Amino acid sequence: MRVKVAKWGNSLGIRLPSAAADSVGATAGSELDLTIEVGELRLRSIRKTSAQLLEEVLDEMERLGPGQEPETVDWGPDRGSEIIDDDYSRGILVEGPDGAPVRAGSLATRQPKKR
Repeated sequence: MRVKVAKWGNSLGIRLPSAAADSVGATAGSELDLTIEVGELRLRSIRKTSAQLLEEVLDEMERLGPGQEPETVDWGPDRGSEIIDDDYSRGILVEGPDGAPVRAGSLATRQPKKR
């Protein structure tokens, strides 16, 4: 696809044909990542990481203030694969001193080794 370079203030600019903009989801005001490789210019849409998205959400929550928290939604009891029924959730296994899982009762009943 050919585009024409035009003067834009002290810079140069190109217009993105609508098909090109649509294919990467670019709209007016979108930011694109420009890389320069041996004689080539490459434009890519910027994909935000989940950490960046979370940071934006937290910033917006802080901006709105404490009175603007969303209402808590009660989804009802857990069903199907949401239910975790294993030795950890029942308290049978706990994290031992070295981080390895151990049976909950075995920590208190362990006798120190004689040397």
